[in-house]
Amino acid sequence: MHIVVCVKRVPALGAQVPLTDDGLAVDTRHLGFTIGPHEECAIEEAVRLVAAYGGTVTVVTVGPPDAAEQLRYALAMGADRAVLVDAAVGAGDTESDPQETADALRQGLADEPAPDLVLVGDSSADAGHGQVGIRLATALGLPAIGGIKGLDVAPAGSGGLRVRASREADGGVEVFGLDAPAVIAVKEGLNLPRYPTLPGRLKAKKAELRTVHPDPAAVRSHGLRTVGLRMPEDRRASAIPLGRGADAAPAVVDVLARLGKV
Repeated sequence: MHIVVCVKRVPALGAQVPLTDDGLAVDTRHLGFTIGPHEECAIEEAVRLVAAYGGTVTVVTVGPPDAAEQLRYALAMGADRAVLVDAAVGAGDTESDPQETADALRQGLADEPAPDLVLVGDSSADAGHGQVGIRLATALGLPAIGGIKGLDVAPAGSGGLRVRASREADGGVEVFGLDAPAVIAVKEGLNLPRYPTLPGRLKAKKAELRTVHPDPAAVRSHGLRTVGLRMPEDRRASAIPLGRGADAAPAVVDVLARLGKV
């Protein structure tokens, strides 16, 4: 079994999300980077499936050379191979749009063995487009399904694989059955990702990464661009001082009266 997992290098955000002065992007100058939670679950699921049925896990990302850090983290979790599609495929300094990313991923996988499963995060932790998986499936000519929080794989006839996938729906759970190969977009909660061990980290640090430089002429754009970002309004309830000591008593009685408690 050959499982491909697509991951993305995203900012490790805290409580505050800093924006650039022009309001068009997240200011990452003082931020670290990580893999999104959906994609961590995808890596964990791939490693578990290969442990159960045998095979290899290949992790691939589109991004700058610094994205090697995230690939090595995936290797430390148990992936076997890593491919870096070294491409600033967006227009100018902007991030690549979902179609550009899918085209670059397709080129990055061109020389890899044909996958039995392609696992992606349901949406990235930064842009949240939720489109790359379906666009990659279209480019590869494979069926796709998203929002998955339950996944079972079993051998089928003629050496194939049968996939049973489930996702939450209004009032219940939707269950799907499809034959591999397929593209599956998974969500956080599918499993509990492992924490890389020290031996795993040391091995990943020395592992060789395959770098692919895609043909820009074969990378399409569907014209998506960022118009602007803004912080949401702070809607936390605020406390209003009613006074101190006995002086606050009339105000407290007034509030209780308006609430119908006195």
